[in-house]
Amino acid sequence: MVSTLRIEAFVPASVPITAPVTKFGGQPVWLSDPQWPVNDAWGEPMRFVCQIELGPVLGDAGRGKLAYVFVTHAEYGDEVFFDPDIALPDEGANAVIVQPGGIYGGSTLPLATGPSLYHVEDGSDAEYTVRLQPDKDPDFRPQHDRAGLPTDDHDHYWEQISSDKIGGTPAFFQGDDWPDGGPWKLMLQLSPNFQPFYLNLGAAPMAFAFVSPDAKQGRLLVQDS
Repeated sequence: MVSTLRIEAFVPASVPITAPVTKFGGQPVWLSDPQWPVNDAWGEPMRFVCQIELGPVLGDAGRGKLAYVFVTHAEYGDEVFFDPDIALPDEGANAVIVQPGGIYGGSTLPLATGPSLYHVEDGSDAEYTVRLQPDKDPDFRPQHDRAGLPTDDHDHYWEQISSDKIGGTPAFFQGDDWPDGGPWKLMLQLSPNFQPFYLNLGAAPMAFAFVSPDAKQGRLLVQDS
């Protein structure tokens, strides 16, 4: 079994969050010098999605560290823009920055603040904490392995792993899509179409953010049906 924190609810922030806690939107709470990633093709700062505390994911190796997730994304009012490279972990259209002591090979700017999540209705800034429920996921089973399970067992396995969560077992549905350069641990699994903020990652996407066990680097990928 694999420890996980299920995301039960997104809670609107009444004031800007300036503590190094897990949150979505707002502005990053940098633990070291700011490292705002830049899209390799467009030359523009990416949009901040969230910061995740790594202690619950990695234990002692992640204690006192944050991972910051960014994607290339449209401005409010330009939702027709979509960069398909955001689905790929090594194409320069998304980024996971780990601080302190992390390694990131892409381009960055020393910006403390930048583009962040917004609400699609009016473009207003979005910032949320999360209500988390500790739980356990079953161990990872390759897709070819679980395909041979009886229907009830397969459905039960999928039900256990397919929620939005911090840590746990990834619910891959388009092959076992681990990024290159592992090993990796799942840091975040998110179905953005069902969230209170606007995050266009595809038609029916699931986002998977990973972190290395030594808390040095991360990757993001998206599977979309």
